[in-house]
Amino acid sequence: MVKMQWNLLFAMLFALVVAIFAVANVNAVSVNYLFGKTEWPLILIILGSTAMGGLIVASFGFFRIFQLQRQVKVLSKEKKELQEKMEAMEKKENAEVVDGK
Repeated sequence: MVKMQWNLLFAMLFALVVAIFAVANVNAVSVNYLFGKTEWPLILIILGSTAMGGLIVASFGFFRIFQLQRQVKVLSKEKKELQEKMEAMEKKENAEVVDGK
């Protein structure tokens, strides 16, 4: 919980620094695309680049969470199967001990 609060604090601090940096750079700049060239305010380029970077990082994070959830599901199923086998073996051993007496 505390780690999440620190992450939120750092994210807000980063957003503040980017916003200040973007507001300080409002001049129009030339942007070359593969299919043309346009003039955009630098503030939009900075904010757009930051947003795209955040989306890319978030998508990798979501992909990793999805992988880990699948792994947890597989391991939980395996654990349940092993516990059932262990219980069956214990019942068998207990039956043999009772029959042997």
